[in-house]
Amino acid sequence: MPSSPYVPILIAGMLITGSSNSLWSKWQDMQCVENCDDKNPTNHVLYEQPVWQTLQMFLGEMLCFLPVIFSWVRAKQQTQPLRLPSDSEEEPAAGAKAEVSQARLRGWKLLLLWFPAACDLTGTTLMNVGLLYTPVSIYQMTRGALVLFVGVLSVIFLRRRLWLYQWISLITVMAGISLVGLSGSMVKDAVKEPSLNASDDLPPPEPIEEPEVTKVLVGVFFILFAQIFTAAQFVIEEKIMGRYSVAPLVAVGFEGLFGAVSIVLAMPLLACYASVSPFFDLPRGWHQMIDTPSVLYSGLVIAVSISLFNFFGLSVTRHVSATARSLTDTCRTLSIWIVSLGLGWEVLVWPISLLQVGGFGLLVYGTFLFNHLVTPPRFLRSASERAVAAPMEDEGETQTLLAEEALDDTAALPSDLGRSGFDVVPPEDLPAHAHGRATHAAESDTRV
Repeated sequence: MPSSPYVPILIAGMLITGSSNSLWSKWQDMQCVENCDDKNPTNHVLYEQPVWQTLQMFLGEMLCFLPVIFSWVRAKQQTQPLRLPSDSEEEPAAGAKAEVSQARLRGWKLLLLWFPAACDLTGTTLMNVGLLYTPVSIYQMTRGALVLFVGVLSVIFLRRRLWLYQWISLITVMAGISLVGLSGSMVKDAVKEPSLNASDDLPPPEPIEEPEVTKVLVGVFFILFAQIFTAAQFVIEEKIMGRYSVAPLVAVGFEGLFGAVSIVLAMPLLACYASVSPFFDLPRGWHQMIDTPSVLYSGLVIAVSISLFNFFGLSVTRHVSATARSLTDTCRTLSIWIVSLGLGWEVLVWPISLLQVGGFGLLVYGTFLFNHLVTPPRFLRSASERAVAAPMEDEGETQTLLAEEALDDTAALPSDLGRSGFDVVPPEDLPAHAHGRATHAAESDTRV
């Protein structure tokens, strides 16, 4: 574990880079790229290119190859002295179990990472579309619904079992997401009404825009739908990591490479749908990005920020704890909300904003309850968990009972580490083999 002065640096770096990812993406969406000299703001064309934004995310993930290459070059330059194996290395101790080594992920097997990259591509593009219609705080909070879909897919495909309190926590998360989305739409309508009343002397415009409630709810739907693909990405990654051994930064780098190649290969197909939606007009988006320095430079900042967030997220999980990672991600969501309020992107409208505060509270409590960061109510605990709390005469017998009946059936789900804003962390009292497997799966995915 690094010395104590470095731990706050790692946590602060993860908090700053994680918050800047969403904030810079929203700022990029607000940039005018066409008809900017027109005095009528309604004629301005903003940068709305979710596919190009997904590509810049993959480029940021590819930057994770840099520390891997640096470590490889450094290892090549260092001469390894010849060392004979010790007696303990030659023969295992009597009665000891031989460690089962995982096969390394290399060669054509690396193409297995293309499947989670495809899920990442779809989910990130849908989330970028949702960000166009929602405030950045609503966007970040809605991503907390990832824990629900990861839990459900883990039960279906990984044959996990969830306790009753975990199902209750998932329902609590969805209730919080519903309140957050509803409050965001009500706030935007409340802000829009005074501006319309102030311009009663002017003639009403010919086209009637769809209400802000509809726009925000459509954005929330896109973000929620994207979490299904992100959850599928985690389940696939856990399957791969459970069979093969690969460094987390290497896996992130290859997923970024495969995702970028997929977008480049899909460009001719997406160009056919340019007339259907401007989101797929990639040549137009290219010129908008190149001809607008603010969009180009913000894209570079986002790519670097994503790579740094991956590095800091892995460092916090590895050197501090997964619990600290989950708590920091919660602070990241709160910091995004505070910064967006300070920048004037969002406003507090009483008492409507109390719904958003309440929804955020339910979201945090449900996530912490699922991750076992808070003690579940006694009536929601299983019989084996209540047995742990009760004093037992034979502690060894109690530990054996828990290992056989309770802990093997407890869900140990993979961690988001940079996308959802809330991690799925197994209970601290899991046995070493289950906890190590969940932590290894958690380090395999770190993105925004």
